[in-house]
Amino acid sequence: MAELKIICEYPDLLKQFIEEALSRRIASLKDGIRRTEERIKEFESKYQMSTQEFLHRYENDEIQ
Repeated sequence: MAELKIICEYPDLLKQFIEEALSRRIASLKDGIRRTEERIKEFESKYQMSTQEFLHRYENDEIQ
């Protein structure tokens, strides 16, 4: 496992900064997942086809 050691004059502030940056990134990723799930639901509704059915038909060259 890789290890990164940062020496800082204000370690508590650095820790807070890193935690906040990670929290923002996690929130951004969760938002991206939510938007993707919404787009999938829209696709399934529009084409009256589940994702599993789409993948099955696509893998069997049933969709052009």
